[in-house]
Amino acid sequence: MTQRNLSGRASRRGSGGITLSDVSKLAGVSAITVSRALNTPDLVTPETREKVRLAVERTGYVPNLLAGGLASNRSRLVAALVPTIAGPVFLETIQALTEALADKGYQLMLGQAGYNNAREDALIDAIIGRRPDGIVLTGIMRSVDGRRRLLASGIPVVETWDLTPTPIDMLVGFSHEKAGAATAQYLHRKGYRKPVIVTGDDQRATLRCKGFEQAWKLLGGGTVPVREVPAPTTLGSGREALSALLAAGADIDAVACSSDALAHGVITEAQARGMRVPGDMGVIGFGDLGFAQYAHPAITTVRIDGTGIGRQAARFIVERAEGREVTEKIVDLGFTLIERQSA
Repeated sequence: MTQRNLSGRASRRGSGGITLSDVSKLAGVSAITVSRALNTPDLVTPETREKVRLAVERTGYVPNLLAGGLASNRSRLVAALVPTIAGPVFLETIQALTEALADKGYQLMLGQAGYNNAREDALIDAIIGRRPDGIVLTGIMRSVDGRRRLLASGIPVVETWDLTPTPIDMLVGFSHEKAGAATAQYLHRKGYRKPVIVTGDDQRATLRCKGFEQAWKLLGGGTVPVREVPAPTTLGSGREALSALLAAGADIDAVACSSDALAHGVITEAQARGMRVPGDMGVIGFGDLGFAQYAHPAITTVRIDGTGIGRQAARFIVERAEGREVTEKIVDLGFTLIERQSA
């Protein structure tokens, strides 16, 4: 049987994995001291932490997080579910969530749930089985089975990017219905009277669409034509949607889009047809993505505090994982309508 060289260069023993004992021998401290240095560094001296750090570096040792999690009942992993990694609207939240968790010693595991409830339920089952310290959902869990499983798991859950008085556990987001209503009120205030809606077919976009329609009726308007496109939405689907609306003879003076990508596509198609934006048609988006202010014309849109959502979700998870009580479980960060040149 060959023995492992503690410098980390070669040799194998059993499964070949460097052990905590190997690190302790090289560092000249006990195995329990190594464990403390890695898991609760505040309990050991800076000198000891440095010895352990150097030993870990030389051996290439990777702590067995599963074993540590069983002992402490904490995995230091947080799972986040997003509909798609292709849609840039959620990236700000994921980045802020990742950084805020890392500052507290947690790592983020990202899952792509799609826009299908069955797929989301299957992913949730897989995640619960791995017992993360928290789960962050994009949107409200509307699946009855998924909600029941999450409640039964006892794992802290944060729903984001939506609002409801009955969250599974904790929630940080905003009202999509109010965002849709604010869009309608803005266009009406600017003098537009013949709007259409171009929207993705996902749940949150549908809520904004309904909010717009209801507000428009209260303002004295009639039925608003709606063109639905598959989510995630793109510049191409925005161009195709406006083309289809014009081909059907729609009388349009404003287009409310469920994403900035759609708005960009609508503007591109209008300009390709020789139409002026906003002279012939106003266009408003949603999300305030990085390109929106640099488009021509710059896109009027609804800004969401994605960074704030991510940071608050991380605070919720860390507080619960560390045994602290969360008193305010619902945080509404609202939204901001950004007026630019397109409408």
